[in-house]
Amino acid sequence: MIPRYSRKILKDIWEDQNRFQIWLDLEILACEAMEKLGHIPKGITNKIKKKAKFKVKEIEEIEKKTRHDVIAFLTNVAKYVGNESRFIHKGLTSSDILDTSFSIQLNQSSLIIEKGLIRYGNELLKLAKKHKYTLCIGRSHGIHAESTSFGLKILGYYEENKRNIKRLSESIKEIQTIQMSGPVGTYSNIDQRVEKLVAKKLKFSVESVSTQIIPRDRHAQLFSCFSIIASSLDRLATEIRHLQRTEVLEVEEGFGKGQKGSSAMPHKKNPILSENVSGLAKVIRSLVIPALENITTWHERDISHSSVERINAPNATITLDFAIQRMINVLSNLVIHKNNMLSNLNQLKGLPFSQNVLIFLIENKVSREDAYKIVQECALETWNGKDSFKDNLLKHPILSKFNLSKKIDHIFTNKNLFKNIDLIFKRVI
Repeated sequence: MIPRYSRKILKDIWEDQNRFQIWLDLEILACEAMEKLGHIPKGITNKIKKKAKFKVKEIEEIEKKTRHDVIAFLTNVAKYVGNESRFIHKGLTSSDILDTSFSIQLNQSSLIIEKGLIRYGNELLKLAKKHKYTLCIGRSHGIHAESTSFGLKILGYYEENKRNIKRLSESIKEIQTIQMSGPVGTYSNIDQRVEKLVAKKLKFSVESVSTQIIPRDRHAQLFSCFSIIASSLDRLATEIRHLQRTEVLEVEEGFGKGQKGSSAMPHKKNPILSENVSGLAKVIRSLVIPALENITTWHERDISHSSVERINAPNATITLDFAIQRMINVLSNLVIHKNNMLSNLNQLKGLPFSQNVLIFLIENKVSREDAYKIVQECALETWNGKDSFKDNLLKHPILSKFNLSKKIDHIFTNKNLFKNIDLIFKRVI
C-alpha cells in the first residue's frame, strides 16, 4: 500500500524482514519439537539458535538464481549456521512455512485492526451518550421523516461495530491455524507431534486436513469480514458527508488551523476525511473477489493463490487499519451544530408529527383509511403552501368536532421519542 494510507505498525508486518524472521522462528520451533521427540540430536537447536540469522538482500540475490524464495532463505540461513543447518526444514515442505507464516502475519494484522475497532467503538459510544437527547430530524429516502436523536443515530453505528468486532474475532480464530504436514499433507517424513508442539507454542490450532496448504476458505472469511467492516465505516462516512452538505450542515469535520479546502475557493470546508474513508472502503471491498477465487486450487496444491495474497493481504489490512484510525479522528473532532438540527427539524412546519395525528384520529374511532386521507390532505397543503401543519389541521372541517385546538400541543410532542430512546440505550449498553 502507498505510504499516504499506511501506518508503520501495519506496514512492518508485511515487510520482508518480519516475514523471514517468522520463517526462521518457525524453523527453530520445528527443530525444538523434533529434538524433544528424539528425531534430531540433543543440543542441536541451541547451536542453531546461536548462529541462525539471515540478510534480506542476500536472500534476494540467491532467489535470482533459485527462483524459489524458501530455498533462497534456507540457503542464506545455512551460510551462517553451518553444519547443523542440515537439520533445519527436515521433513517439511515450503508450504508448511509459507502458510503458517501467512497465518501469523494475518493474525498480527487482525489483532491490531481489532484494537482499532474497539477504540472506534469507544468514540461512537461517547458521542452517542453525549447526544442522547439532541433532537434532529430522521430521514427516509433522504426526505424528512420523524424526529429522532443524534445520539440514537450514532448508537446504531456503535451496535453495528460490536457485530463487526464479533465477526472479526471469529474470523481471527479461523486463521489461527498452522500446518507442518510435509508434501501433500501426509506427514510422510515428519512426526505429527511436531506440528502439535509448534501449534501449542504459537497458541494456534492444527489444520485437520492441510493437503499441503491451508484451505483458503479460512482466509476468504477474514477478507469478507474486512469488507463488511469497511462498508460499515463507509456508511458512517457517507452519513457525515450528507450531514455536512451546506443545505443541511448538522455536523462538520474538524477544520485544522492552516487547513485549506480549495485551491480556487478560499471559503471551502470539505468533508475530505470521510470522503477518503469512502474511497478506501471501495478498495477493501474489491479485494474480496480475489480472496474467494483463491479457494479454488488444483488438486493438493498450486500457487495460483500466492501472487494474489502477496498483494491482497498487505493492501487489505494496511488500508483497513488506516481507515479505522481515520474514522476515529473524524469522530473525536466532529463539530455538532445543534441549532441547525433544530432548524432543519422545524423546516417542514410540523409535518414530522403526521403519524401522531393519524394515531390520534384512529384512537377517536376514525377508520384508518379516512384518517390517513385527512392527515395527508392537510400535510400536502403544508407542502404546497405557507401555512403550518397545525394550522391546516385546525382549519379542516372534519377535525373541528374533535376539539383539536385544546389537544394539538399534546399531539405535537416528542415525549414518547425520549421515553423509548432510554429503552433502546439500555438494550444496547
